[in-house]
Amino acid sequence: MAKLKLDLHDIYNRGSQIDTELERVIQEAVEKRIPTVEIIPGKGSGQLKKRVLRFLQQKRIRALYHRIDKDSKNHGRLFVYFRH
Repeated sequence: MAKLKLDLHDIYNRGSQIDTELERVIQEAVEKRIPTVEIIPGKGSGQLKKRVLRFLQQKRIRALYHRIDKDSKNHGRLFVYFRH
C-alpha cells in the first residue's frame, strides 16, 4: 500500500510554507489515488499539530479525505485516509 509522508520539522516556523506543503501533499494523494498520507508535525508544544488539524478541517480540504487518525503510540504523527 502506497503512502505519502510529510515531515514538518524543517519548516515548523514558516506559516505560509506549512500550508503550501499541506496543500501539495493532499493534492498529490488525490491525483495519484494514494490511500494514506502520514503527516509529522512533531511532539513539541502541540501548536503545529493544532495548525495542521485546523488546515485539514477546512471545508474544501475535508471534502477530499475520508478520516484522520492520531497515532496512539506517537502523538507527533497523524494519518489522513482517502477513499478514491
